[in-house]
Amino acid sequence: MQLSLDDVYLTRAERAAMARDIHPLFAVRGPPGTHDLGLLERTIATLTVAGPEEQTLIPVFDKLADDRTPEHAWRLFTGRPKAILIDGWCLGATVQALHGPPLNALERDQDPAGVWRSVIERFVGGPYLDFARRLDQRVFLRAPGFEVVLDWRCEQETALRGRPLSPREREGIAAFIQYFERLTRRMIDGAVLANVVVQLDRNRFPVTVSP
Repeated sequence: MQLSLDDVYLTRAERAAMARDIHPLFAVRGPPGTHDLGLLERTIATLTVAGPEEQTLIPVFDKLADDRTPEHAWRLFTGRPKAILIDGWCLGATVQALHGPPLNALERDQDPAGVWRSVIERFVGGPYLDFARRLDQRVFLRAPGFEVVLDWRCEQETALRGRPLSPREREGIAAFIQYFERLTRRMIDGAVLANVVVQLDRNRFPVTVSP
C-alpha cells in the first residue's frame, strides 16, 4: 500500500488562511507546513487495524484544481496492508537554525525577512521530524545535486502534458522549484534522518546503497 504527502495537502482554503495569517508563500502547496499530517496519521492508523473486509478511505488531492477532492471521491482500500510505503520528499529532514542571506530570487524578493523560512524550520523540526521518527524504516533517495531537479521536474511535466515544454514553461518550473531549494540542498548534503541512503545518478539509477 502506497501513500504520499501529495495525497494530504491542506485544502486550498486552509492554505489561503495560512497565507493570510502567517506568510503569503504558504498559499503554494509543497513545502513543510502545507500538508495535513494528522489526516495522514489517521489514515495509517485505520489501515493498520483494519479487518480483512474493512474498507479505508484514502485521501485524494486534485492537483489541477489545487484542492482536496470530496470524501465521496476518495479511493477505497480493502483489508489490512502487509506494508505501507509513504512517499514524502521532506520527511526525515533535520532542522537547521536560519542563517545567511536568501538563497534564491524567491527568498530574496518574497521572504526578505525570513519569516516564511523560519516557520518552515519549525514545521521541519517539529511535526515532520516527529512523524519521520515514528516510521519503522526511512529510505532517502539522494539526488546527485540540486542542479538535476529542474531536469527531473521538467521530464515529469512533459510526461503529464504529453508534449515538450516551451521555454516559458521551463522557466516557470525553474521558479517553482525555488520553494524547495533550501531544504533539498540541505538534505542532499546529509541533513536527513535515514536508515538507508540510495545514491542516484542523473538518470535516477542507483549508484550506491548505504546503511
